[in-house]
Amino acid sequence: MVPHLVTALTGPINELEQRVLDSMPAIERWFRLEWMEHTPPFYCSVDIRNAGFKLAPVDTNLFPGGWNNLTDEMLPLAVQAAMAAIEKICPEARNLLIIPENHTRNTHYLASVLQLKRIFSMAGLNVRIGSISPEIKKTLSITLPLGDVIQLEPVIRSKRRLGLKDFDPCTILLNNDLSTGVPGIVEELYEQYLLPPLHAGWNVRRKSRHFQSYEEVGKRFGKLLGIDPWLINPLFGQVENIDFAEGTGMDALADQVDVILSKVRRKYKEYGIKEKPFAVVKADNGTYGMGVMTVRDAKELAALPRKSRNKMGIIKDGQTVHDVIVQEGVLTYERMHNAVAEPVVYMMDRYVVGGFYRMHAERGVDENLNAPGAGYVPLAFQQSNHLPQAGMRPGASAPNRFYMYGVVARLAMLAASYELEATNPDAEIYD
Repeated sequence: MVPHLVTALTGPINELEQRVLDSMPAIERWFRLEWMEHTPPFYCSVDIRNAGFKLAPVDTNLFPGGWNNLTDEMLPLAVQAAMAAIEKICPEARNLLIIPENHTRNTHYLASVLQLKRIFSMAGLNVRIGSISPEIKKTLSITLPLGDVIQLEPVIRSKRRLGLKDFDPCTILLNNDLSTGVPGIVEELYEQYLLPPLHAGWNVRRKSRHFQSYEEVGKRFGKLLGIDPWLINPLFGQVENIDFAEGTGMDALADQVDVILSKVRRKYKEYGIKEKPFAVVKADNGTYGMGVMTVRDAKELAALPRKSRNKMGIIKDGQTVHDVIVQEGVLTYERMHNAVAEPVVYMMDRYVVGGFYRMHAERGVDENLNAPGAGYVPLAFQQSNHLPQAGMRPGASAPNRFYMYGVVARLAMLAASYELEATNPDAEIYD
């Protein structure tokens, strides 16, 4: 089931697909060598946009939710990858503790946590879910819409370790993006493996730094394939010290939007693309699709209504936004069931384990789809995304399309590993 690409099945993307397929041995070797030098994030998901003339990641999440949207056919891949990841970090691992987000009302999210528990249980670990929410004082059982029951237990901190009553894990898997900062309970754990590390949370992480790393990766990959890196890389800029509520810093934001739009116009002209360029303004440490807006002209910012400013100024857990990233808008020309869609690729260790389409019937091709009302179609990755079919016409084969998505997603994952190395507070520095 290849999602319908509105653009004609010719043009740059198909050239890119052809180039990727022809270069598969070189690409896989390149990745192998990179993973010898760099450690992949434990798990991540990447939002990708396919404009027909350009294919690029627009967001990389290092604490992915949404595992419940993967199909049963994908689970063996995820279990295998989980085994490889655990083996690498702690071969003698027996007990794994998952620490989810504090909110307990979002049943979709809890279904994702339960799926993670299944994956690691099948990878041969005893898995329990421990909450660090101050509200959870005793074991809480929640029945999910499909009838599954999830148990959240209060986490207990001893002097040097974290665990549950009668449960001492050697590895702790964080599925909490630390938007509001690092809770004291998970700090200074020197005897247990904490995955991902604390500096992967939004308390430290910045999108601008990620895309800076991605730009570096994209240039090197573009050189390998002999392509313009712009075909796989969204241009971006950063603006600091904005106060949306007061309206300060908006001039600097408008200037940056202008810069990005002018660069995109030049590229569109170079490639003969007739579309109207747009930019996306996002909170630099945002998550959950909050603090995101589409801008088609810098002049729009001067007339931004208070409601929109307030919406931009506050993200998850009431955090105020002061720094933003201005990203080249990448259109999505994919459709599922007549709704605008974008692929989301899931990875664990260095492996692509599956993905799904995020679709939104009420959003346009140039809007953020990660918003209330979004639907998820996992069918798209039914067939293995690891086995490209040689000799197939570009655009005609699902595995080929998904192989290409997997390549772009792995580039974003590699950028995340560069980013984590650069921000690691415990990194050994050699002069």
